[in-house]
Amino acid sequence: MAVAVAIVGVSFGVLAEPVIGSAASVVMSVFVFAGSAQFAANAVLGAGGSITAAVTAAILLNLRYVPMGIALAPSLRGDALKRGAYGQAMVDASWAMANRGGGRFDPDFMLGATLPQYPAWVLGTAAGVLAGGAIGDPADYGLDALFPAFFLFLLVNGELRSGRRAVAAAALGAGIGLALTPLAPAGVPVIVASAGALIGLLPGGEGPAEHPEIEGDPVG
Repeated sequence: MAVAVAIVGVSFGVLAEPVIGSAASVVMSVFVFAGSAQFAANAVLGAGGSITAAVTAAILLNLRYVPMGIALAPSLRGDALKRGAYGQAMVDASWAMANRGGGRFDPDFMLGATLPQYPAWVLGTAAGVLAGGAIGDPADYGLDALFPAFFLFLLVNGELRSGRRAVAAAALGAGIGLALTPLAPAGVPVIVASAGALIGLLPGGEGPAEHPEIEGDPVG
Protein backbone atom coordinates (compact mmCIF):
# COMPACT_ATOMS: atom_id res chain seq x y z
CA MET A 1 0.00 0.00 0.00
CA ALA A 2 2.83 2.39 0.84
CA VAL A 3 4.35 1.90 -2.62
CA ALA A 4 1.02 2.66 -4.31
CA VAL A 5 0.49 5.68 -2.04
CA ALA A 6 3.97 7.00 -2.89
CA ILE A 7 3.29 6.74 -6.63
CA VAL A 8 -0.03 8.54 -6.27
CA GLY A 9 1.78 11.13 -4.15
CA VAL A 10 4.21 11.73 -7.01
CA SER A 11 1.23 12.28 -9.30
CA PHE A 12 -0.25 14.81 -6.87
CA GLY A 13 3.05 16.67 -6.57
CA VAL A 14 3.37 16.93 -10.34
CA LEU A 15 -0.18 18.24 -10.72
CA ALA A 16 -0.21 20.55 -7.69
CA GLU A 17 3.12 22.34 -8.13
CA PRO A 18 2.02 24.50 -11.08
CA VAL A 19 -1.25 25.36 -9.32
CA ILE A 20 -0.37 26.07 -5.68
CA GLY A 21 3.44 26.06 -5.70
CA SER A 22 6.15 23.74 -4.42
CA ALA A 23 6.05 24.51 -0.70
CA ALA A 24 2.25 24.59 -0.47
CA SER A 25 1.99 21.21 -2.23
CA VAL A 26 4.25 19.50 0.30
CA VAL A 27 2.76 21.31 3.31
CA MET A 28 -0.71 20.30 2.16
CA SER A 29 0.32 16.65 2.10
CA VAL A 30 1.91 16.95 5.55
CA PHE A 31 -1.17 18.42 7.23
CA VAL A 32 -4.10 17.17 5.13
CA PHE A 33 -2.91 13.64 4.21
CA ALA A 34 -6.07 12.90 2.22
CA GLY A 35 -5.50 12.16 -1.43
CA SER A 36 -9.05 12.55 -2.70
CA ALA A 37 -9.53 15.85 -0.89
CA GLN A 38 -6.18 17.19 -2.10
CA PHE A 39 -6.79 16.20 -5.71
CA ALA A 40 -10.28 17.73 -5.57
CA ALA A 41 -9.04 21.01 -4.09
CA ASN A 42 -6.24 21.22 -6.64
CA ALA A 43 -8.65 20.51 -9.50
CA VAL A 44 -10.98 23.29 -8.37
CA LEU A 45 -8.11 25.78 -8.08
CA GLY A 46 -6.63 24.65 -11.39
CA ALA A 47 -9.97 25.29 -13.07
CA GLY A 48 -10.02 28.85 -11.72
CA GLY A 49 -12.25 28.20 -8.73
CA SER A 50 -11.98 30.11 -5.47
CA ILE A 51 -10.22 28.95 -2.33
CA THR A 52 -13.62 28.68 -0.67
CA ALA A 53 -14.86 26.35 -3.41
CA ALA A 54 -11.68 24.26 -3.19
CA VAL A 55 -11.93 23.90 0.60
CA THR A 56 -15.63 23.07 0.36
CA ALA A 57 -14.96 20.31 -2.17
CA ALA A 58 -12.26 18.85 0.09
CA ILE A 59 -14.54 18.96 3.14
CA LEU A 60 -17.38 17.27 1.26
CA LEU A 61 -15.09 14.43 0.21
CA ASN A 62 -13.69 14.00 3.72
CA LEU A 63 -17.15 13.90 5.32
CA ARG A 64 -17.04 10.17 4.64
CA TYR A 65 -14.76 9.88 7.68
CA VAL A 66 -17.69 10.75 9.96
CA PRO A 67 -19.59 7.46 9.40
CA MET A 68 -16.26 5.61 9.16
CA GLY A 69 -15.31 6.99 12.58
CA ILE A 70 -18.69 6.04 14.03
CA ALA A 71 -18.18 2.48 12.76
CA LEU A 72 -14.68 2.35 14.28
CA ALA A 73 -15.61 3.87 17.65
CA PRO A 74 -16.95 0.72 19.41
CA SER A 75 -13.61 -1.03 18.75
CA LEU A 76 -11.54 1.69 20.45
CA ARG A 77 -10.43 1.66 24.07
CA GLY A 78 -8.83 4.25 26.33
CA ASP A 79 -9.44 7.92 27.07
CA ALA A 80 -10.52 10.57 24.58
CA LEU A 81 -6.93 11.52 23.69
CA LYS A 82 -5.96 7.95 22.83
CA ARG A 83 -9.16 7.37 20.85
CA GLY A 84 -8.58 10.62 18.96
CA ALA A 85 -5.02 9.57 18.16
CA TYR A 86 -6.30 6.34 16.61
CA GLY A 87 -8.79 8.43 14.65
CA GLN A 88 -5.91 10.33 13.07
CA ALA A 89 -4.65 7.02 11.65
CA MET A 90 -7.96 6.32 9.91
CA VAL A 91 -7.38 6.43 6.17
CA ASP A 92 -9.43 4.52 3.60
CA ALA A 93 -7.12 1.58 2.93
CA SER A 94 -6.14 1.04 6.58
CA TRP A 95 -9.74 1.30 7.77
CA ALA A 96 -10.94 -1.21 5.17
CA MET A 97 -8.14 -3.70 5.89
CA ALA A 98 -8.72 -3.43 9.65
CA ASN A 99 -12.38 -4.47 9.26
CA ARG A 100 -12.89 -7.83 10.95
CA GLY A 101 -16.59 -8.19 10.12
CA GLY A 102 -19.62 -7.91 12.35
CA GLY A 103 -18.90 -4.25 13.09
CA ARG A 104 -15.50 -5.09 14.62
CA PHE A 105 -12.18 -3.41 13.73
CA ASP A 106 -8.57 -4.00 14.72
CA PRO A 107 -7.33 -0.48 15.68
CA ASP A 108 -3.71 -1.58 16.14
CA PHE A 109 -3.61 -3.09 12.66
CA MET A 110 -5.16 0.10 11.26
CA LEU A 111 -2.47 2.20 12.94
CA GLY A 112 0.30 -0.09 11.70
CA ALA A 113 -1.07 0.02 8.16
CA THR A 114 -1.18 3.82 8.18
CA LEU A 115 2.28 4.48 9.60
CA PRO A 116 4.21 3.58 6.41
CA GLN A 117 1.64 5.28 4.18
CA TYR A 118 2.08 8.74 5.71
CA PRO A 119 5.81 9.25 4.94
CA ALA A 120 5.26 7.59 1.57
CA TRP A 121 2.58 10.16 0.71
CA VAL A 122 4.64 13.16 1.86
CA LEU A 123 7.89 11.97 0.23
CA GLY A 124 6.02 11.04 -2.95
CA THR A 125 4.55 14.53 -3.11
CA ALA A 126 7.99 16.08 -2.61
CA ALA A 127 9.44 13.87 -5.35
CA GLY A 128 6.64 14.88 -7.72
CA VAL A 129 7.21 18.55 -6.98
CA LEU A 130 10.97 18.28 -7.57
CA ALA A 131 10.75 16.08 -10.65
CA GLY A 132 7.61 17.60 -12.16
CA GLY A 133 9.40 19.18 -15.07
CA ALA A 134 11.06 15.92 -16.05
CA ILE A 135 7.97 13.76 -15.54
CA GLY A 136 5.58 15.91 -17.55
CA ASP A 137 1.89 15.04 -17.66
CA PRO A 138 1.07 12.14 -15.26
CA ALA A 139 -1.65 11.02 -17.67
CA ASP A 140 1.04 10.06 -20.19
CA TYR A 141 2.13 7.31 -17.79
CA GLY A 142 -1.33 6.34 -16.60
CA LEU A 143 -0.70 7.84 -13.16
CA ASP A 144 -4.04 9.62 -13.29
CA ALA A 145 -5.75 6.20 -13.20
CA LEU A 146 -3.94 5.02 -10.06
CA PHE A 147 -6.23 6.73 -7.57
CA PRO A 148 -9.57 5.34 -8.83
CA ALA A 149 -7.92 1.95 -9.45
CA PHE A 150 -6.72 1.95 -5.83
CA PHE A 151 -10.26 2.37 -4.49
CA LEU A 152 -11.65 -0.17 -6.97
CA PHE A 153 -9.14 -2.71 -5.62
CA LEU A 154 -10.30 -2.06 -2.04
CA LEU A 155 -13.92 -2.47 -3.08
CA VAL A 156 -13.49 -5.70 -5.04
CA ASN A 157 -10.90 -7.33 -2.78
CA GLY A 158 -12.60 -6.56 0.50
CA GLU A 159 -16.00 -4.97 0.81
CA LEU A 160 -17.84 -6.86 -1.94
CA ARG A 161 -17.08 -10.14 -0.17
CA SER A 162 -19.27 -9.05 2.74
CA GLY A 163 -22.46 -10.33 1.10
CA ARG A 164 -25.31 -9.43 -1.22
CA ARG A 165 -26.14 -6.20 0.56
CA ALA A 166 -22.60 -4.94 0.12
CA VAL A 167 -22.87 -5.58 -3.62
CA ALA A 168 -26.26 -3.85 -3.75
CA ALA A 169 -24.96 -0.86 -1.79
CA ALA A 170 -21.93 -0.55 -4.08
CA ALA A 171 -24.08 -0.75 -7.21
CA LEU A 172 -26.55 1.82 -5.86
CA GLY A 173 -23.76 4.17 -4.80
CA ALA A 174 -22.07 3.86 -8.18
CA GLY A 175 -25.32 4.63 -9.99
CA ILE A 176 -25.98 7.70 -7.85
CA GLY A 177 -22.41 8.94 -8.33
CA LEU A 178 -22.46 8.49 -12.10
CA ALA A 179 -25.82 10.23 -12.40
CA LEU A 180 -24.76 13.25 -10.33
CA THR A 181 -21.19 13.72 -11.58
CA PRO A 182 -22.17 15.73 -14.69
CA LEU A 183 -24.67 17.80 -12.71
CA ALA A 184 -23.38 18.46 -9.18
CA PRO A 185 -20.30 20.32 -7.90
CA ALA A 186 -17.13 18.37 -7.10
CA GLY A 187 -17.47 16.35 -3.92
CA VAL A 188 -21.27 16.30 -3.82
CA PRO A 189 -21.71 13.09 -5.88
CA VAL A 190 -19.42 11.19 -3.49
CA ILE A 191 -21.38 12.29 -0.42
CA VAL A 192 -24.80 11.61 -1.93
CA ALA A 193 -23.62 8.24 -3.27
CA SER A 194 -22.87 7.14 0.28
CA ALA A 195 -26.64 7.00 0.78
CA GLY A 196 -26.41 3.61 -0.95
CA ALA A 197 -25.07 2.22 2.33
CA LEU A 198 -28.47 2.90 3.93
CA ILE A 199 -29.65 -0.32 2.32
CA GLY A 200 -27.99 -2.01 5.29
CA LEU A 201 -30.72 -0.61 7.56
CA LEU A 202 -33.39 -2.71 5.87
CA PRO A 203 -34.61 -5.70 7.90
CA GLY A 204 -33.45 -9.19 7.11
CA GLY A 205 -29.68 -8.57 7.16
CA GLU A 206 -27.09 -11.24 6.55
CA GLY A 207 -25.81 -11.43 10.11
CA PRO A 208 -22.43 -10.42 11.46
CA ALA A 209 -19.05 -11.91 10.71
CA GLU A 210 -20.14 -13.59 7.52
CA HIS A 211 -16.49 -14.14 6.68
CA PRO A 212 -14.78 -15.24 9.92
CA GLU A 213 -11.79 -16.47 7.94
CA ILE A 214 -10.46 -12.93 7.75
CA GLU A 215 -9.97 -12.95 11.53
CA GLY A 216 -6.24 -12.95 12.16
CA ASP A 217 -5.45 -12.73 8.46
CA PRO A 218 -5.20 -9.01 7.63
CA VAL A 219 -4.51 -9.60 3.95
CA GLY A 220 -7.61 -11.75 3.50
